[in-house]
Amino acid sequence: MENRFLKVTFSAFLTLLVYYMNIIAVPVIILVFVMAADYLTGLVSAWINAELSSRKGLFGIIKKLCYLFAIAAAMGIDWLIYSGMGQIGIKLDYTVFFGVLVTIWLIINEIISILENLAKIGVPLPKFLMAVIKRLKNTTENKFESEVK
Repeated sequence: MENRFLKVTFSAFLTLLVYYMNIIAVPVIILVFVMAADYLTGLVSAWINAELSSRKGLFGIIKKLCYLFAIAAAMGIDWLIYSGMGQIGIKLDYTVFFGVLVTIWLIINEIISILENLAKIGVPLPKFLMAVIKRLKNTTENKFESEVK
């Protein structure tokens, strides 16, 4: 009996995870791509500016891995809110919010960092590009703050 309960519970958990990952998969894939691009442009920038450091590089990798933990925490919050509201009879129209929001916010941060690295390398960038990216970041933060209140 206990073995069957564990199988059913584990299957339900995996089903929910796959459903959730279908929604957040594209933003996470984009995040992984921009994290790699940021790391590479950071390496090139550090090399060109004679600031290359294995300690900084390792810290950068660890920091980027921690982004994934932040997304996992946000996904946990989504699940808690959705499940908790369902338990008290409140039906929500969405199952994901914080996970996607955190992922998009991190993507924007990485894009800003990529552009900063390119500027340090000496790549000419139009000023409007940084302005648009920073506005996206502020809009995302303001959307988050208004949804939480």
